[in-house]
Amino acid sequence: MNPFSLLAERWQPSAEMVRRATFAALVMSVVIVVTGGAVRLTASGLGCTTWPRCTDDSLVPTAEMGFHGVVEFTNRMLTYVLSAAVGWAILAARCHRPWRRSMTKLGWAQFWLVMSNAVLGGITVLTGLNPYTVALHMIAAMGLVWVALLMWERSKEGDGPAKLAVARPIHQLSYVLVTVIGLLVAAGTLVTGAGHHPGTPKDNKIVPRIPIDYDRLAQFHADLAFIAVGLAIAALFVLAAVKAPQPAKARAKELLAVLLLQGVLGFIQYFTDAPELMVGLHMLLASLTWIAALRIPLALRTRAIADTPATRTLEPATA
Repeated sequence: MNPFSLLAERWQPSAEMVRRATFAALVMSVVIVVTGGAVRLTASGLGCTTWPRCTDDSLVPTAEMGFHGVVEFTNRMLTYVLSAAVGWAILAARCHRPWRRSMTKLGWAQFWLVMSNAVLGGITVLTGLNPYTVALHMIAAMGLVWVALLMWERSKEGDGPAKLAVARPIHQLSYVLVTVIGLLVAAGTLVTGAGHHPGTPKDNKIVPRIPIDYDRLAQFHADLAFIAVGLAIAALFVLAAVKAPQPAKARAKELLAVLLLQGVLGFIQYFTDAPELMVGLHMLLASLTWIAALRIPLALRTRAIADTPATRTLEPATA
């Protein structure tokens, strides 16, 4: 017996509550990406000068630190909100009857991703916003979005073996699309590392930047975007031709729409010297693009409810 099993004897949340809990964790994983971007875009990356404390002498920002200290510290505090959302998802999945061990594993995977990314964020501050650690920080956040999405999607299906609804090459095409979108997001972090927003006031010359020409990186990023759009269009036609499940075709349309919107925004952003508001919106759309891509292969297979010891309904304990 452990605290989780004791709680499960006394509280059995509904399947709908589990879905809501996992969705809340997914939403917060996107929110933390956007607020992390806001720290950089408001030049508040070193608003708290050290980690885990805000300063050497204070856990919280002082009046002398002003606006930047408040922004950086607020983003740190949102990590606790994210942790609470992930904790709710873990508890709901653990206490639901029947208990699905695969769901709690996904919940704990989110927890450890949050903890490791918090440490990585601290390293980013301690290294003076090194652009490579900043990029890794963003990529790890996208990893959290991935696991949170998977847990939410799995909350709506069973634990049986995955059965493909289309031919295997079609399913593999969806993974190629996901890979390209992942590379597109990673390339975006490099553009940021060489670009206009180092995370501190522009007169601060101490913050290192990626020593690659910004225009070349932006062009590479744009090239990947063109490839992604082409693959999304191809996937849309292929899914229609093979009569794939309607949810998969709908998700392919959503991905194409978000990619086109992201592309237009990216071009405007490039030719207007990357205004802060547009960059922030670009980061939000990057998260939504990543989610839209990941949902396509998940819609191309089904999982039935498996009758295993880990998923059988247990009778509540009597008083």
